[in-house]
Amino acid sequence: MPDWKSMAEVQKDADVFSKFMHALLGLYIYEWFLSLGFDWDFISGRKKFRWPMIFYFGGRYLLLFAMIGIIVALDTTSEINCQALYTFNQLAGNAALGLASINLSIRTMAVWSQNRYIIGILVLIIMGHWSLILQGVLLSAVWDPTKGCIILTTNNKILATTFIYSMCFDLVVLVLNAYKLLGINSKNQGFGASRIAKMIFEDGLIFFIIAFLANLLATVFMVLNLNQIMSVIFNVPACVASTIVAGRVVRRLTNFTNQGPEIYGGSTSQGGNINFRSNTRGINTIASFKSGPQTGVHVQMETFTQAELGHERGLDYETKSRRTLRDGSETDGDIESKGSPI
Repeated sequence: MPDWKSMAEVQKDADVFSKFMHALLGLYIYEWFLSLGFDWDFISGRKKFRWPMIFYFGGRYLLLFAMIGIIVALDTTSEINCQALYTFNQLAGNAALGLASINLSIRTMAVWSQNRYIIGILVLIIMGHWSLILQGVLLSAVWDPTKGCIILTTNNKILATTFIYSMCFDLVVLVLNAYKLLGINSKNQGFGASRIAKMIFEDGLIFFIIAFLANLLATVFMVLNLNQIMSVIFNVPACVASTIVAGRVVRRLTNFTNQGPEIYGGSTSQGGNINFRSNTRGINTIASFKSGPQTGVHVQMETFTQAELGHERGLDYETKSRRTLRDGSETDGDIESKGSPI
């Protein structure tokens, strides 16, 4: 077994670390380039920017800058402030890890119909997560004229705690999604059978498995504390893996809701309320399905047709329909429609 603390082994590990970081940067830039069209749709205004996308873009580009900073620290031949650069790299990388978990948490809040208790629990967990992420400087680095920037020491306890907290956080989010989407509560069985509900759960499960394994590997090496290089060598892969899968989860759901139904509500204890939104060839449709133990089934639909391709003519329709069924014997219908050519 090698002497992990010897200078020869540390130098060997440093070479491996450098090559590994270059490979990860190539992987992340490849992933970034493939999904650049999605980002451009928001920048160009083709897709409407909403506040949850702040966390998507924040995690995506913070990690990109952190990866570039790591490569600069490894490849530079001119003296730089290594401590400042590594501090930025550490904070940006850990922030990307935290934002990846927030992206999944926001979907969970939406699935639970903005339930204040769920929001309160998740906000408290997020605050605890970021209290660890923003602990401060957890490593020290100096400039060496012959080797460049070198890492002297790392605070493995705080780093390991942060990654373990991330794993537990992702597990809580997965359980909350599973309970709501898979119909564990008998009142939500219809919701759990929908295609978008299955996609949200499956994406969340994939996210959890990949992030859990990556964080676990990083935590194990931090706890082993073989040397200052091996203690942090798997931190960056964990952040990269979490950010990539979180980004794909956000893009899949956003693209799904732009092309088909969008769930933005859930059910309450008194009845079900599931909302869908679709946009097909300029036709925006919102349908709301409500059910309760006493009121029967209520269906309300609103359809808006907008002018396409810059034409000056269009037709606006507003249709509302409500049907109440009780014991299969009573039916009341009230349908109003109006149209006016422009």
